[in-house]
Amino acid sequence: MSVPELSADLRRYILSSVPSVPYLEALLLLRAEASREWDAGQLARRLYVPERSAAELIAQLRESGVAAGEGWVRYAPTAELAELLDRLAHAYAADLVTVSSLIHSRIDRRARQFADAFRFRKD
Repeated sequence: MSVPELSADLRRYILSSVPSVPYLEALLLLRAEASREWDAGQLARRLYVPERSAAELIAQLRESGVAAGEGWVRYAPTAELAELLDRLAHAYAADLVTVSSLIHSRIDRRARQFADAFRFRKD
């Protein structure tokens, strides 16, 4: 069985809006249990991350329009974003390595840019 290639808009979304694999895992968890309200402690236990990290993920999910709520979050994207996130969930389930590699390539690129800022250059 061949794995379909990621569409351009899905690649663009991953590169511009998915900062880490834990963020993606949190997003997918909220999507899978869309009617449930999550606080940082519950999310931390489900994702096996520190509560502080879960609180940061919750803030990122709110800021990105994936989730809404105060003191807790629930999956609440717009219809257009929900359709894109559905495709992302299917792509991740079908080809975890490709999606994860794309996320990590973004992180690696930012690290390289940061390191390059400290390179000595001849003027």
